[in-house]
Amino acid sequence: MNSSSSLFKLLPSVDRVLQCSALAPLIARVGQQSVKLATRSYLHKIRSNIARADDRTLKSLGSENLFYEICLAIEVRVNNEFASSLIPVFNLTGTVVHTNLGRARLPANAVEAMGVAATEATNLEFDLNSGKRGDRDVHLEQILCDLSGAEAATVVNNNAAAVLLVLNTFALDKEVLISRGELVEIGGAFRIPDVMKSASSILREIGTTNRTHLRDYESNVNANTGLIMKVHTSNYEIRGFTKSVAETELSALAKKKNIPFVADLGSGTLVDLKQYNLPHEPTVREMLQMGTDLVTFSGDKLLGGPQAGIIVGKRELVEQLKNNPLKRALRVGKITLAALLEVIKLYKDPRRLATRLPLLADLTRPLAEIEEVAGRVQLELDKVLQGQAVVELGPCHSQIGSGALPLELLESIAVEISPIAQKGQTDAMLNTLAANFRSLPKPVIGRISDGKLIFDLRCLRDEAGFFGQLQKLSI
Repeated sequence: MNSSSSLFKLLPSVDRVLQCSALAPLIARVGQQSVKLATRSYLHKIRSNIARADDRTLKSLGSENLFYEICLAIEVRVNNEFASSLIPVFNLTGTVVHTNLGRARLPANAVEAMGVAATEATNLEFDLNSGKRGDRDVHLEQILCDLSGAEAATVVNNNAAAVLLVLNTFALDKEVLISRGELVEIGGAFRIPDVMKSASSILREIGTTNRTHLRDYESNVNANTGLIMKVHTSNYEIRGFTKSVAETELSALAKKKNIPFVADLGSGTLVDLKQYNLPHEPTVREMLQMGTDLVTFSGDKLLGGPQAGIIVGKRELVEQLKNNPLKRALRVGKITLAALLEVIKLYKDPRRLATRLPLLADLTRPLAEIEEVAGRVQLELDKVLQGQAVVELGPCHSQIGSGALPLELLESIAVEISPIAQKGQTDAMLNTLAANFRSLPKPVIGRISDGKLIFDLRCLRDEAGFFGQLQKLSI
């Protein structure tokens, strides 16, 4: 075997690698400095392996194509370094608004508006009439008021931020009355009590988990009460021996005590979903009509837009929110603002909303259409997985997701993949199969249940893209 010193001599210099014709397109795309740094790092790694007498490295140095193998390895390294970690996936989980998969898909008009806002200077905070500084809320405020019946509106970066801003503005070092049954926890162990603590508000729990009466609110109002708050329990439901207080009653009490009444809708909606044959969810307009002073809700859940938190209600209260220094820290950028505006515009035409808003299109997708897609998917998967798994169709239920209507399920069709495994190997083969689908160029995300890999096909729109990559599936 050659000595270490002679092996070191087999390695090309950094300059020679940079002159490799195979790397020219890469250098043109990412710049010479990036490739140079990657080359130095890789050659240093090989030298370290030679010094440690690493067997695999020593064997590879005997290759006749060593120089080109090094160039190829560097190309792979740099491409991986510059590849985005945020990539599109096929959401076949059965959860339409999936928090971990980015929630709502945006309509084409919103995507186009984002591109314009991102590549052009805009009048984000510039009043074209006066030539002076303007308010970024002006782009959305009027249309939100028109659709909800509110006097004023403002937007922040998510609904948790909306709640935080409201609490910090009206209940700083003051008590907030809220029913024990509404102390919700949303995804990521994010809890209403924690939001209140962050806002320097004092939580005053009233009633019990299943029953809260108006007298519980009345007896707990005191000189240090900042506001009354009602949280819509959109991600769970308590049934049986229950009692809650209507918004109209809480509104009357709040007015009598001269304190704000705030409702956090969470997954808020601007339209009655019943007109699309979906379960009813309280609308923002309904909450305001019942006397609520301020309503907070998300932009990226049932609304079907980008991540945002929306606050609508009394003009005097909204102005106080806007004047809170915290508002600047929580405000949305121009790209989010542009997308949200285009999504909200779609709500002015409710007759066509189900065909123009991707979220609503998925939620209202006809079962017959899903069945047709399922049949085609089954045929293709049968070809690819022949002898490895049994592919069948079966009924399933999709859910809206992100805490919206958790008990309401939508009929759907799933492809059920059962690996052909020896006894005791089913779980391992299922996990491997699921991992292989996730390793495709556009990962396919499903769920494992009852010894099967299940793909709910409600949200599969790009069949050509799905079928086109199946040949790359490792089996």
